[in-house]
Amino acid sequence: MPPADHFDYDAALMACAQGDRQALHRLYEREARFLLGVALRIVRTHHRAEDVLHDAFLSIWQRAATFDPTRGEGRGWIYSVVRNAALNMVRSTSREITVDEDTGAALDDDAALAAYATTADPFELRADLGRLHGCLAGLEPARRDCILYAYVEGCSHSEIAERTRTPLGTVKAWIQRGMKTLRECMS
Repeated sequence: MPPADHFDYDAALMACAQGDRQALHRLYEREARFLLGVALRIVRTHHRAEDVLHDAFLSIWQRAATFDPTRGEGRGWIYSVVRNAALNMVRSTSREITVDEDTGAALDDDAALAAYATTADPFELRADLGRLHGCLAGLEPARRDCILYAYVEGCSHSEIAERTRTPLGTVKAWIQRGMKTLRECMS
Protein backbone atom coordinates (compact mmCIF):
# COMPACT_ATOMS: atom_id res chain seq x y z
CA MET A 1 0.00 0.00 0.00
CA PRO A 2 1.22 3.49 -0.70
CA PRO A 3 1.56 5.91 2.22
CA ALA A 4 -1.80 6.91 3.68
CA ASP A 5 -0.90 10.61 3.97
CA HIS A 6 -3.59 12.40 5.97
CA PHE A 7 -6.70 10.94 4.36
CA ASP A 8 -9.29 9.78 6.93
CA TYR A 9 -10.42 6.38 5.64
CA ASP A 10 -12.55 5.69 8.69
CA ALA A 11 -14.50 8.93 8.20
CA ALA A 12 -14.92 8.20 4.48
CA LEU A 13 -16.36 4.77 5.27
CA MET A 14 -18.70 6.26 7.88
CA ALA A 15 -19.86 8.79 5.28
CA CYS A 16 -20.45 5.96 2.78
CA ALA A 17 -22.56 4.20 5.40
CA GLN A 18 -24.72 7.34 5.55
CA GLY A 19 -25.16 7.41 1.76
CA ASP A 20 -22.49 9.96 0.82
CA ARG A 21 -21.55 9.02 -2.75
CA GLN A 22 -18.77 11.60 -2.84
CA ALA A 23 -17.04 9.76 0.01
CA LEU A 24 -17.05 6.58 -2.07
CA HIS A 25 -15.76 8.56 -5.05
CA ARG A 26 -12.91 9.97 -2.93
CA LEU A 27 -11.99 6.45 -1.78
CA TYR A 28 -12.03 5.25 -5.37
CA GLU A 29 -9.94 8.14 -6.66
CA ARG A 30 -7.40 7.68 -3.90
CA GLU A 31 -6.98 3.87 -3.93
CA ALA A 32 -8.36 2.36 -7.16
CA ARG A 33 -5.04 2.02 -8.98
CA PHE A 34 -3.43 0.28 -6.01
CA LEU A 35 -6.45 -1.93 -5.38
CA LEU A 36 -6.47 -2.89 -9.04
CA GLY A 37 -2.88 -4.08 -8.58
CA VAL A 38 -3.91 -6.23 -5.61
CA ALA A 39 -6.75 -7.78 -7.61
CA LEU A 40 -4.54 -8.28 -10.67
CA ARG A 41 -1.95 -10.12 -8.60
CA ILE A 42 -4.62 -12.63 -7.57
CA VAL A 43 -6.84 -13.04 -10.65
CA ARG A 44 -4.00 -12.62 -13.18
CA THR A 45 -5.98 -10.88 -15.97
CA HIS A 46 -6.68 -7.17 -16.27
CA HIS A 47 -10.31 -7.64 -17.31
CA ARG A 48 -11.08 -9.87 -14.32
CA ALA A 49 -9.20 -7.51 -11.99
CA GLU A 50 -11.39 -4.64 -13.18
CA ASP A 51 -14.48 -6.78 -12.49
CA VAL A 52 -13.17 -7.53 -9.00
CA LEU A 53 -12.56 -3.84 -8.34
CA HIS A 54 -16.07 -2.95 -9.51
CA ASP A 55 -17.67 -5.65 -7.35
CA ALA A 56 -15.49 -4.71 -4.38
CA PHE A 57 -16.51 -1.04 -4.53
CA LEU A 58 -20.17 -2.07 -4.71
CA SER A 59 -19.55 -4.19 -1.64
CA ILE A 60 -17.76 -1.34 0.13
CA TRP A 61 -20.74 0.90 -0.60
CA GLN A 62 -23.28 -1.67 0.56
CA ARG A 63 -21.34 -2.89 3.60
CA ALA A 64 -19.75 0.36 4.82
CA ALA A 65 -22.05 0.34 7.86
CA THR A 66 -20.47 -2.95 8.99
CA PHE A 67 -17.01 -1.39 9.23
CA ASP A 68 -15.92 -1.31 12.87
CA PRO A 69 -12.97 1.01 13.56
CA THR A 70 -12.25 -0.83 16.83
CA ARG A 71 -11.31 -3.97 14.85
CA GLY A 72 -8.87 -2.26 12.49
CA GLU A 73 -8.25 0.68 10.23
CA GLY A 74 -10.54 1.65 7.37
CA ARG A 75 -7.81 1.42 4.80
CA GLY A 76 -7.02 -2.16 5.75
CA TRP A 77 -10.72 -3.02 5.64
CA ILE A 78 -10.99 -1.68 2.08
CA TYR A 79 -7.98 -3.74 0.97
CA SER A 80 -9.48 -6.82 2.65
CA VAL A 81 -12.73 -6.37 0.73
CA VAL A 82 -10.82 -6.24 -2.58
CA ARG A 83 -8.56 -9.16 -1.69
CA ASN A 84 -11.51 -11.30 -0.62
CA ALA A 85 -13.47 -10.40 -3.76
CA ALA A 86 -10.49 -11.46 -5.89
CA LEU A 87 -10.08 -14.72 -3.99
CA ASN A 88 -13.81 -15.40 -4.35
CA MET A 89 -13.57 -14.86 -8.09
CA VAL A 90 -10.69 -17.30 -8.34
CA ARG A 91 -12.59 -19.89 -6.27
CA SER A 92 -15.84 -19.50 -8.19
CA THR A 93 -14.33 -19.85 -11.63
CA SER A 94 -15.62 -23.06 -13.16
CA ARG A 95 -12.48 -23.77 -15.17
CA GLU A 96 -9.19 -24.62 -13.57
CA ILE A 97 -6.69 -21.80 -13.36
CA THR A 98 -3.03 -22.65 -13.29
CA VAL A 99 -0.97 -20.35 -11.13
CA ASP A 100 2.73 -20.26 -10.57
CA GLU A 101 4.21 -21.25 -7.21
CA ASP A 102 4.59 -17.65 -6.05
CA THR A 103 0.95 -16.81 -6.77
CA GLY A 104 -0.19 -19.97 -5.02
CA ALA A 105 1.83 -19.00 -1.97
CA ALA A 106 0.33 -15.50 -2.07
CA LEU A 107 -3.19 -16.95 -2.25
CA ASP A 108 -2.45 -19.22 0.70
CA ASP A 109 -0.99 -16.32 2.70
CA ASP A 110 -3.99 -14.10 1.89
CA ALA A 111 -6.49 -16.81 2.82
CA ALA A 112 -4.69 -17.50 6.09
CA LEU A 113 -4.58 -13.79 6.93
CA ALA A 114 -8.28 -13.35 6.13
CA ALA A 115 -9.22 -16.38 8.26
CA TYR A 116 -7.03 -15.16 11.11
CA ALA A 117 -8.43 -11.63 10.96
CA THR A 118 -12.01 -12.87 11.31
CA THR A 119 -11.30 -15.15 14.29
CA ALA A 120 -8.50 -13.41 16.16
CA ASP A 121 -8.90 -11.36 19.27
CA PRO A 122 -8.45 -7.68 18.27
CA PHE A 123 -5.71 -7.17 20.88
CA GLU A 124 -3.88 -10.31 19.73
CA LEU A 125 -4.18 -9.18 16.11
CA ARG A 126 -2.68 -5.77 16.94
CA ALA A 127 0.16 -7.46 18.83
CA ASP A 128 0.86 -9.70 15.83
CA LEU A 129 0.81 -6.69 13.49
CA GLY A 130 3.33 -5.01 15.77
CA ARG A 131 5.54 -8.10 15.61
CA LEU A 132 5.18 -8.16 11.81
CA HIS A 133 6.24 -4.53 11.67
CA GLY A 134 9.31 -5.37 13.75
CA CYS A 135 10.12 -8.39 11.58
CA LEU A 136 9.77 -6.30 8.41
CA ALA A 137 12.03 -3.64 9.90
CA GLY A 138 14.68 -6.32 10.44
CA LEU A 139 14.87 -7.11 6.72
CA GLU A 140 17.33 -5.43 4.41
CA PRO A 141 15.44 -2.43 2.87
CA ALA A 142 15.65 -3.67 -0.74
CA ARG A 143 14.24 -7.09 0.22
CA ARG A 144 11.55 -5.55 2.40
CA ASP A 145 10.51 -3.28 -0.47
CA CYS A 146 10.22 -6.26 -2.83
CA ILE A 147 7.95 -8.08 -0.38
CA LEU A 148 5.79 -5.00 0.12
CA TYR A 149 5.52 -4.42 -3.63
CA ALA A 150 4.42 -8.03 -4.11
CA TYR A 151 2.07 -8.59 -1.20
CA VAL A 152 0.70 -5.14 -0.53
CA GLU A 153 0.68 -3.42 -3.91
CA GLY A 154 0.12 -6.62 -5.86
CA CYS A 155 3.02 -6.14 -8.27
CA SER A 156 4.30 -9.03 -10.36
CA HIS A 157 7.92 -10.06 -10.03
CA SER A 158 8.64 -8.43 -13.40
CA GLU A 159 7.11 -5.16 -12.25
CA ILE A 160 9.15 -5.26 -9.06
CA ALA A 161 12.33 -5.94 -11.03
CA GLU A 162 11.55 -2.96 -13.24
CA ARG A 163 10.74 -0.67 -10.29
CA THR A 164 13.83 -1.63 -8.34
CA ARG A 165 16.10 -1.99 -11.37
CA THR A 166 17.10 -5.42 -10.10
CA PRO A 167 17.41 -8.66 -12.10
CA LEU A 168 14.22 -10.75 -12.09
CA GLY A 169 15.92 -13.80 -10.54
CA THR A 170 17.29 -11.67 -7.72
CA VAL A 171 13.84 -10.25 -6.99
CA LYS A 172 12.35 -13.75 -6.85
CA ALA A 173 15.10 -14.97 -4.53
CA TRP A 174 14.78 -11.93 -2.25
CA ILE A 175 11.03 -12.41 -1.92
CA GLN A 176 11.34 -16.13 -1.27
CA ARG A 177 14.11 -15.71 1.34
CA GLY A 178 12.43 -12.67 2.87
CA MET A 179 9.14 -14.54 3.33
CA LYS A 180 11.01 -17.43 4.95
CA THR A 181 12.70 -14.98 7.31
CA LEU A 182 9.35 -13.35 8.14
CA ARG A 183 7.72 -16.72 8.85
CA GLU A 184 10.58 -17.65 11.17
CA CYS A 185 10.45 -14.28 12.91
CA MET A 186 6.69 -14.50 13.42
CA SER A 187 6.73 -18.04 14.83
